[in-house]
Amino acid sequence: MNLTPNSKVVIQGFSEFISVTHVAQMIAYGTNLVAGVNPGCGGQKIYDLPVFDLVEQVVDKFGLIDTTIICVHPYQVLDAALEAIASGIRQIIIISPGVPPLDMVQLLRKAEAKETLVVGPNSPGIIIPGKILLGTQPSEFYTPGSVGIISRSTTLTYEIARELTKAGLGQSLSVSIGSDAIVGSSFIQWLQILDEDDATEAIVLVGQPGGGREEAAARYIAEAIDKPVVAYIAGINAPPAKHWRQTGTLAAVIGRHPDFGSAKSKLAAFSQLKVPVAERPSQIPQLVRQVINK
Repeated sequence: MNLTPNSKVVIQGFSEFISVTHVAQMIAYGTNLVAGVNPGCGGQKIYDLPVFDLVEQVVDKFGLIDTTIICVHPYQVLDAALEAIASGIRQIIIISPGVPPLDMVQLLRKAEAKETLVVGPNSPGIIIPGKILLGTQPSEFYTPGSVGIISRSTTLTYEIARELTKAGLGQSLSVSIGSDAIVGSSFIQWLQILDEDDATEAIVLVGQPGGGREEAAARYIAEAIDKPVVAYIAGINAPPAKHWRQTGTLAAVIGRHPDFGSAKSKLAAFSQLKVPVAERPSQIPQLVRQVINK
């Protein structure tokens, strides 16, 4: 990862998934947004950013780009991401939701071959409080500190940041890995990143029904993570026969155990491995203080 205030950032696409408010917030936060890319709009300015037709034109003008924020329509995400990878960009954040799963499979194969970190799709992005904002997270909920947040949810990510901030617990980094059926980076990857991050003292992991990502993360925490982790699982009262469409759970449950992907299964995984689990977001700061002070 290379996330500093000097990191050069571009936005690919201007759609309903990002607004002038989001762009202005990133710039005001100190993010080094150098340009936008929107085919057919080269030479114009959108949201006060110079716009180019191609990513390679931005690279020719500004040099190697560290991160791209992709906000194109879902069926255009694969082309936009492959263009970014071909131009040497090694950190990709996909804000757009609903990317076709087969497109994501193809993208992730290419990303892995090129050692590219992909966050999303359906993610509000990453924030390192006080340093850099990449995406649509509301920065006013964050304050610099030592608690890392990894989440599948969008709004819960910054709701929990707000709870921590109210309790006087600042954050080192907050990332939503995305809640589409197939996403780029995983809980396990970000647990490893935060475990190796000198600025992070404790980690909050936020899960929700669907898939087996939280169960895999619980096992990884027990086997490989040295820093204390607190978990919160949303949707514990959701009817078991219902599926959260945005998490792509419908196909994932076919032929599985009835509890597969349920909040009950995820709670059991963390409890079995003695990872503290909050019953509600407001309880997270208390649990974080407990694990830090052990």
